[in-house]
Amino acid sequence: MLVGVWTSGTAEDAAGDLAELAALVEAAGAEVVHEVVQRRDKPDPATYIGSGKAAELTGLVADLEVDTIVCDGELSPAQLVRLADLVDAKVIDRTALILDIFAQRATSREGRAQVALAQMQYMMPRLRGLGRSLSRLSGGSGGGLATRGPGETKIETDRRRLRDNMESVRRELEQMENGRALRRKRRRGSNIPSVALAGYTNAGKSSLLNRLTGADVLVKDALFATLDPTVRRVRAGGRVCTLTDTVGFVSRLPHHLVDAFRSTLEEVTEADLVLHVVDSSHPDPLRQIETVRAVIGDIGGAGVPEILVANKADAAPEGALERLLAAEPAAEVVSARTGAGVDRLLDRVAERLSGTGLQMELLLPYTEGGLLTRIHDEGTVLREEHTGTGVRLTARVPERLAAEVEPHRERQDGPGGP
Repeated sequence: MLVGVWTSGTAEDAAGDLAELAALVEAAGAEVVHEVVQRRDKPDPATYIGSGKAAELTGLVADLEVDTIVCDGELSPAQLVRLADLVDAKVIDRTALILDIFAQRATSREGRAQVALAQMQYMMPRLRGLGRSLSRLSGGSGGGLATRGPGETKIETDRRRLRDNMESVRRELEQMENGRALRRKRRRGSNIPSVALAGYTNAGKSSLLNRLTGADVLVKDALFATLDPTVRRVRAGGRVCTLTDTVGFVSRLPHHLVDAFRSTLEEVTEADLVLHVVDSSHPDPLRQIETVRAVIGDIGGAGVPEILVANKADAAPEGALERLLAAEPAAEVVSARTGAGVDRLLDRVAERLSGTGLQMELLLPYTEGGLLTRIHDEGTVLREEHTGTGVRLTARVPERLAAEVEPHRERQDGPGGP
């Protein structure tokens, strides 16, 4: 059973929040049998929805044979315990649900460690005073939602033991981050620009990565289908760049996850360009765009250049693309499924990346084939002509490469020149 508190916004906003919560529950492998929304100024500090509404839920839990209540918010330890006592069912909140999905989806060693740290950070303030209510809270015995990761045995350990475990995982993640930072440094040292795919979960980032690069990243119509970042090379307008698929965002992404996945999210902040992918077939794509930009800003990536990519154009309802483009006229409309608009997107990427580096007029002898290849890979060739003495080209090259090709630069005679 889904339970939400409508404190502000329109009824459509409240319905949209609960619809997203339902999608999250389904992504976790559970079935939604009923939804309850309560209109009030703010959540009840004791039981989230108030004792009267909680008593009403008790009857619904029995009639509908509900085993878990999922609240659309992050509940305090006291709210979790008291609500579970009143309704006599397992109670979890939105944060625990998302952590549970991440625990199911993480496959790499780093991904599993990041999720474990986020779960332990979530459980730390909830250790005190749980007592007999443990079995009704996230991590309770038996199957269902929010039972993965640290689990009940971790909850029952004392704070010192849990703190030691967190420190151990942090050290492990720090070692992995050193390796990730080294790989990023190598990519930057090669002067190959980096492009990051970012966007709301299930916007089609992995599908677009596969379409652009020929990769075989898992594609599934589910929230958070992929967590671990994938890096591939792609050629855009004659220039090679790296394309990184990152974890999907969602409204009110738990801060525990943002902290734990910070090293992964830094792929966005360190990128030369962000392809912000949005599902144009979604009922409210503008709200998703706002959410993603807010998260990117929170992690320090607000200044990274962005191209908004309106994906799933083939599935967009009538008038949806027009409304989206009216609000975001610079967006590129594509369909990762059919390939429509992808070539234009690559041209736009090349155009944005060509703004970096130094433009030079060069005449390379034919013996400098290796240098010509590097110019194509690391820079942007604007014009190329084969002559009797070598290859004459106009190219925009990164500064480090500019020093190497300087001896082959064609000088332009000025007014007072010979």
